[in-house]
Amino acid sequence: MRTSVLFALLVAAGSCAGAPQEAPAPSPSANRPPSESQVPSVEDNIIGPWYRRLGNPYHARFVAPVDLRNSSRLSSLIRGGNLYLSLSDALALALENNLDIEVQRFTRPTAQTETLRTKGGGINRGILYDIRELPAGVGGPGSPLLTTVGGSTPISTVPTNAVDLAPVVSTDNVLGITGTIPFSAGTPIPQFDPSLVGGVNYAHQTIPETNILISGARTLNSNTVGGNLGYTQGFSTGTALNVAFNSARLSSNSTRTEYNPFTSGSLGVNITQPLLQGFSISNNRRFIRVAKNEEKISDQLFRQQLLDTLSSVVRLYWDLVSLNEDVRVKRQALELAQKLYEDNKSQVEVGTLAPIEVKRAQAEVARSQEDLTNSTGLVLQQELILKNVLTRRGTVDPIVRSSRIIPSDTIQIPAQEPAQDVSSLLDVAYQNRPDLAQARLQVDNAQILLSGSKNALLPRLDLVASFQNNGLAGDANSALQSAGTVPTAPDPVFIGGYGSFLSQVLGYKYPSYSVGVNLTLPLRNRVAQADYVRDQIMERQTEARRQQLENQVRLEVEYALQNLERTRAGYDAAVQTRQLQEEALDAERQRYQVGASTTYLVIQEQRDLAQARTTEVVTEGNYAKARAALDRATGKTLDTYGISVDEAYRGQVSKAPSVPPNP
Repeated sequence: MRTSVLFALLVAAGSCAGAPQEAPAPSPSANRPPSESQVPSVEDNIIGPWYRRLGNPYHARFVAPVDLRNSSRLSSLIRGGNLYLSLSDALALALENNLDIEVQRFTRPTAQTETLRTKGGGINRGILYDIRELPAGVGGPGSPLLTTVGGSTPISTVPTNAVDLAPVVSTDNVLGITGTIPFSAGTPIPQFDPSLVGGVNYAHQTIPETNILISGARTLNSNTVGGNLGYTQGFSTGTALNVAFNSARLSSNSTRTEYNPFTSGSLGVNITQPLLQGFSISNNRRFIRVAKNEEKISDQLFRQQLLDTLSSVVRLYWDLVSLNEDVRVKRQALELAQKLYEDNKSQVEVGTLAPIEVKRAQAEVARSQEDLTNSTGLVLQQELILKNVLTRRGTVDPIVRSSRIIPSDTIQIPAQEPAQDVSSLLDVAYQNRPDLAQARLQVDNAQILLSGSKNALLPRLDLVASFQNNGLAGDANSALQSAGTVPTAPDPVFIGGYGSFLSQVLGYKYPSYSVGVNLTLPLRNRVAQADYVRDQIMERQTEARRQQLENQVRLEVEYALQNLERTRAGYDAAVQTRQLQEEALDAERQRYQVGASTTYLVIQEQRDLAQARTTEVVTEGNYAKARAALDRATGKTLDTYGISVDEAYRGQVSKAPSVPPNP
């Protein structure tokens, strides 16, 4: 035990025998608010004079409330009732306002509480591995929520159950691979946080005596003022230290005691050191190691939430772009139908065409108008989903609710697709994927906890040692000497006050000590054996799930690459089909103008062209989403769009918002 600690104990105990100390004043900084954009560390210490730092263990750390205000970037992008949105702005709004990301920001300080708790000797409470997936959205023109497109008959439905509402409802994805049943606690962990235990008491006794020879008085009156102070702490080696100091000052009317009043007490040290079960620094710090891994896991979980959220924002944004393009296609189809109707109407008026052809053209106008209405409705629904994703309170703000989203970016498809090597992409995915990184840490934690279960199989063999110094000091009992019954004069060594008592206790004058071993040998160790076998099974399952996740990542990368190649081929074919269909419509209209064709055939060619244009829009959007899916599968989304994880943690993006055009 260090001299400084012993000195502090003795000073405090000495004061306990007298007047109690005044409790330290609460720190004026106890309720200080943190910065608005930063979650405080759970290990923040109070700075200032030493007497203020004494209250640090009892200081409640402040966690700022959730700010539900939208970032200023949102209002800067709204002009003339429109929300002008580039993909870069959409990603920035998600980083600043999305509540799924906001919830995940609390995972890091939660993991820090795990480290703080285990450093004090507690066990892990665990962290959540839930990742929130954004809604699927309406999808592109090829996968609408309420209607079909491309010339087929519209089908209107009303969503009434969870399956129908899936496009607008978020889902949860749990990344934990260790299962829901916790590992056994293993051997108990020493209490690393030291504790002081003290007390002061006063007692008065009045006892009638049956034999006057015992105390020299018919009624024994005594007054006792006592104080005690103890210090306990555990260490990583498994050592348990207990230092105890006690003193009592007694005065009485007895004529038989040599000293009155007198002070007696002792200072003792007890040490228990496990030699088998509970031994080893690595074993006793296993929960701290698990907590440190949980801090790393929390960072990977945040990165995974960023990856999933931003990838989904990219998908939702390109879907909105495609839906707007599809509205343009439907508007072109309506213009063609209206032109055919006007031409037929003019020919009927001059008598060169049968009236039935006007009805056919008019029916096509109505059908094209319904297609346009349905496509416009899908755009509004997709905008609603995006508003909910990119803001903190959805459409509560009437300005946000009434604003139309105008996407300013268009899908760019390279003239030549760069070659992609599967092996290289897999290497990138294994290095970048946060879910793989946190899975490896979970396996490491499972192996750490398994070591604690194995240690619990050992017998309990403890080395126990104790040492105690005793002391006595007081005044000579004048009543005893006046009675003339004392055979010799009191020993002058014990004559004195509290200082004399302390010198005896701190010296080596009246020691008592002992040393020994305690052995606990279970004759049947079934509980520990069962725990160890079960924890081994859970650790093996964790390894299998990690491999399963790795296989899934490989599948996602290969599938995403094949899908990118397929969508690119589909887009090239759709462009060619659309060009040929435009030529076919021009040829059919020329034949119609010279009377070699019919209204029905022209309408059919117009429908085929509308379908070809819609297919081109669909394949264009599919290509953009396939590219985003490949970035997500390889874990490159953050790098592709230049996302800073530090800015994401702060919820403040330094890049300036785009300048909206004047309305």
